[in-house]
Amino acid sequence: MMSLICLSTFSERRSIKPEVTVYPSKMAPLEHHNLLVCSVTGFYPGDTEIRWLLNEQEEIVGIVSTGLISNGDWTYHILVMLEMTSKHGDVYTCQVEHSSLQTPVVFNWKTLCESAQSKMLSGVSGVVLGLIFFGDGLIVHKRSQKGNRGSQPTGLLS
Repeated sequence: MMSLICLSTFSERRSIKPEVTVYPSKMAPLEHHNLLVCSVTGFYPGDTEIRWLLNEQEEIVGIVSTGLISNGDWTYHILVMLEMTSKHGDVYTCQVEHSSLQTPVVFNWKTLCESAQSKMLSGVSGVVLGLIFFGDGLIVHKRSQKGNRGSQPTGLLS
């Protein structure tokens, strides 16, 4: 009985701040349907309030949640998703209130214009192609060195 009382006292005093991130479920062009995910992780106790705002106005429609999920280490996580169709200049905000926080955590996500999205996609594609060509070149180089090990250098008499 004593251990339960100690455990209860420990857990009542413990408070861990949540970590908040916001990201789209997929990269979609403007004016296309998407889900914006607010990931709230590593907090204790489990009571938390999460709100979505669009341009500082609270959204109440199109919100889906995983519900509170235990991490197995006394902390919790939850994903709260907002169905949205982004327009240029929109600012989506995930606002998280928790007993460990003096003020709510506010995480803003701004829509990228089409040119910014295409520039980012071009940059990522360029890096991926560069890595592929580098890897191919490295493989060809290694194979050519394996073939040259048994041969003697030219110009030497045997």
